[in-house]
Amino acid sequence: MASNFSFPEMTPAQIAEGLRTYNIAPSANLRAEDIANPQPELLPNVFALFFANVVGDEPEEQLGFEVLQAIDNPEHHLNAIAFRRIFRKARDFLDSIYFGGLTLRDFLRPNPRRVVDILSSVVNYLHFRQEKLAALDPVVTEFDGCAEQITEFRARIAELQKAKEEHAYKEQMEEPAVQQLQAELNALKQTIQEFNTMQMGLRSRAKTLDDKKEEILAKISQADFQLIKHSQENSNLLSRIVQSPEKLQKNLEEKKGVRDELKTLEKMATQNAQKKNDILEMYTKACEKLSKHLSKISALHETCTAAKASEKEIKALKAKISDQNLETKTLHIKVEEWQSRVHETEDRLKEKEKERDQRIGENKRKMATLKSEVESELKSLEDREREVQEQIAKAVDLCSQSDAAEVAGQKKCEEIYARFDEVCEAAKLYMEGIERSIKEVDGATLAITGQKCAA
Repeated sequence: MASNFSFPEMTPAQIAEGLRTYNIAPSANLRAEDIANPQPELLPNVFALFFANVVGDEPEEQLGFEVLQAIDNPEHHLNAIAFRRIFRKARDFLDSIYFGGLTLRDFLRPNPRRVVDILSSVVNYLHFRQEKLAALDPVVTEFDGCAEQITEFRARIAELQKAKEEHAYKEQMEEPAVQQLQAELNALKQTIQEFNTMQMGLRSRAKTLDDKKEEILAKISQADFQLIKHSQENSNLLSRIVQSPEKLQKNLEEKKGVRDELKTLEKMATQNAQKKNDILEMYTKACEKLSKHLSKISALHETCTAAKASEKEIKALKAKISDQNLETKTLHIKVEEWQSRVHETEDRLKEKEKERDQRIGENKRKMATLKSEVESELKSLEDREREVQEQIAKAVDLCSQSDAAEVAGQKKCEEIYARFDEVCEAAKLYMEGIERSIKEVDGATLAITGQKCAA
């Protein structure tokens, strides 16, 4: 069979077999002669079964409100409206498969050639549809084993849900510790600020002490320079000593004065040295205190660095928690998608099972009806054989009467065909009038809805 859809002409036997295989035959014992010599109800019944069994459209038994308003006594027109609906659906379907030109004449007074073309297109379309469905069977079979994957995904979802709950529980349990660490971190930051202010004050005091120390050292160096100078002057004075007692006495007195001055200067120097020693001791004590404070400050810096490291760890943990939340959200979205797919596949399987059960039930009912029909036909055939044997005797007498009846029957058939043509034309005019009335009703409803929207 060709892979592309086409509608080549088929024989009536092939058409009858195709209609029976696809359950759209008007009767179970449809024959090729019924298609070669079609009746007016053949095409409407075939398309009604096609739309009911293949397409799945339910027949619209109720009339619309607009139609009820437009037509008087609508119950008299139910068959005509149903016939018109089937005709419109059939025309739209044949137009969709590029077989146009369906008219009411094809339904009311079918032409055998035209009926064969129309039913050939329908049967070829059903063959094409069956081929495409068979091509899709591997895809359906591929998704038959999705139940195991669904169970695995559900187990994975349960594990992830459990892990998420455990993570949330751990997060709630660690929240007080995090808050405590945050409070300690804030307290440590405040103490660091206090120690920084103390350190600035101690540095300013150490700077002032260094300035005083430099001043004292400058004074000590100046006093040493003066001592050296006085010693040099003393040596010069000793070299100028004369042997005369008067000069000696004068020199002694001068020396005593100089010695007294030197003693006073020495006392002053010792006092200055003592003061310097006291200041040095003060400096050493201050340096020891500063070293202790510096050790405390270094310890505080270490605690600050540890607090900063813990803060970074907390931020990293928060980032991990946010990433895990995003992962859980994405997993939830995937779970919902898989659940929706699972539900869709389950619904499709249920629908297919329902269709299979319905088809099996229909086939069983049809087999039962066929069986009952065959039995009834066998019984009727036996009765007919008896009647035929009885009527054979009467056939000889009726031969002469049949000739006259044949002539009268031909005249009657000609009258019936003429009447049938008149009825077809009247029905066509009637259907056209119904279509015009329905179009007028549709235009009136559109005008009313437009006026309502404008209001």
